[in-house]
Amino acid sequence: MKTALSIAGSDSSGGAGIQADIKTMTMHGVFAMTAVTALTAQNTLGVTDIMEATPEFLAAELDAVFTDIFPDAVKVGMVSSSALIRIIADKLKQYSVKKIVVDPVMVATNGAKLICDEAIETLKAKLLPIADVITPNRPEAEVLTGMKIATVGDMELAARQIFEKFGCNVLMKGGHDLNDANDLLWTSKGPEWFYGKRIDNPNTHGTGCTLSSAIASNLALGHTLEASVKLSKEYISKALSAMLNLGQGKGPMNHAFDVKISL
Repeated sequence: MKTALSIAGSDSSGGAGIQADIKTMTMHGVFAMTAVTALTAQNTLGVTDIMEATPEFLAAELDAVFTDIFPDAVKVGMVSSSALIRIIADKLKQYSVKKIVVDPVMVATNGAKLICDEAIETLKAKLLPIADVITPNRPEAEVLTGMKIATVGDMELAARQIFEKFGCNVLMKGGHDLNDANDLLWTSKGPEWFYGKRIDNPNTHGTGCTLSSAIASNLALGHTLEASVKLSKEYISKALSAMLNLGQGKGPMNHAFDVKISL
C-alpha cells in the first residue's frame, strides 16, 4: 500500500486540516499518516481557539514517521509560526523527502491574514523552494507576488512569477467570481488550464486542504503531476456534488461520497 503524510493543523469539526487529509487519502486507497502542527477548536461557524505544537514535539512527530513508515508523498498545510516552518523544512531536507505538496495557508478566501509576516517570509525562504508543487488561492498568490490578480491574464503572470521566483510548480486556484472553477498549473512546460464546472453548494469548508491532500495521494500512487491535478479536481467535484449539509455555517463536503452504507 502507498503511504502519504499530512503535516497540518487539526480541525475539531472534521471538515478541514488533518481530518480532511486523512479522509481524502483513505478514499484514494493511500495509508494516511500525520504530524499535527496545531490543535484548533473550530466548527462550521469559525475558529475559537488554537494551541500550537512546540517545535520539539513536531520534530519528534516527523522523526517517528520518517524513521519507520517512510511516506511516498507529503502534504504540508497550516503552519502558523516561523519556528515550525523551519522544523518542517529541515526535516524534509534531512530525510530527502520527495513529492512534496505545499498548501501555503496564509490568507483566507475572504482576505483575512492567517499567519504573521515573519512566518510568511520563512515559508517563502525555507519551504516553498523545496516543494514539488504549491497550491495557493488567489489572495495567497497576491501575497507571494505582490500583485493584484483580477483577470485570467493576471493569473498566468502571477503563476509564472511564483514558478520562477521559488523554483516550484504552481497550481493556482481560480475563483467563481473570476473564471468559474478553473485552476492554472504552471510548470517548466508552461501553463496548463484545468477546467471545472461551478457546483452550487455553499458548503465548501476544507476544499483547499482536500485538494492538496488529493494531489499528494495521487502523486503517491505514481501519477504524474498533471494527472494528479486532474484526478484531484474530479474528486473535489464529486465530494461537493454529494451536497452534504452539516452544521450551522459553511459546512464540509462529503469526502466519503463513494462509500456504500448497508443497514
